Amino acid sequence: MPQFHVRDANRNNAQTMRRALTEAELKFWNAVRAHRLMGIGFRRQMPIAGYLVDFACPEHKLIIEVDGASHSFDPNIRRDAARDDKLALLGWQMVRFTNDEVYRHIDDVCMHLLRIIGIERFA
Repeated sequence: MPQFHVRDANRNNAQTMRRALTEAELKFWNAVRAHRLMGIGFRRQMPIAGYLVDFACPEHKLIIEVDGASHSFDPNIRRDAARDDKLALLGWQMVRFTNDEVYRHIDDVCMHLLRIIGIERFA
């Protein structure tokens, strides 16, 4: 994976956020960490292009966001869309799940990711 310069402030913020996962983020992380999902590697709170994404699978250029209720307000929807567009221009695909989807349907969330990545023999 190519290495990019990450500003010290972004790196420090990422380290802080890794220690302060929400309950939904922790549930997702426990499902995918240590290559638990079909051997696929994920990173949490990864800095990309000046943004801090919840989870990323660099091998497949896939970003996973686990969103709470605050992301359903108009200003946040517009900010998220602009961020998604910028990351898409860099070749990243964004997938968003609500906290509720992660809490109630973690197996479906994981199966959906496998379909996106192209591992359909188990999906």
